[in-house]
Amino acid sequence: MNKLQLVRAEIDEILLSQQDVQIRRDGYVHLYGVAQNCAILAIKRGLDIELCTIMGMLHDIYTYKYEYVKNHAVLGAPEAEKLLRKLGVFSEEEIEMVKRAVRNHSNKKTEHDKYSELLKDADILQNTIYRSEIEIKHKDRLKKVFRNFGIRMKLKKVKINKVL
Repeated sequence: MNKLQLVRAEIDEILLSQQDVQIRRDGYVHLYGVAQNCAILAIKRGLDIELCTIMGMLHDIYTYKYEYVKNHAVLGAPEAEKLLRKLGVFSEEEIEMVKRAVRNHSNKKTEHDKYSELLKDADILQNTIYRSEIEIKHKDRLKKVFRNFGIRMKLKKVKINKVL
């Protein structure tokens, strides 16, 4: 098994242990969707595809493992580190890069390293495409991602009462 397959197996275990079927389904859609977006953006930006995909798989690990959203990025960084160390196939540099990206991914307004920025963009892209009914909070960042692919579009402002 390669590194990505090992991480996917661990994430699948976390999601399969989730009793709430809706949360489990959302977890699969979101984590695999962000991971796929990470791979596409990594190709476009010339970054390590496997490592970026792994970041996408792990970015919300805390949310889906503990059903806790507040501070999930900061709390998720050590959780991602623990999982990567357990697998025993990642270098210290890889672990630090993933940990940093996971920790930074919710802080969309501050600019960080290129891997953290890629993860933020992949996360926003997934939320926008899959959950089109929610208000887009970071329109400028999303427009930049779309422009990166030569896509021009106007973003509508849609509000809902429920925060997902």
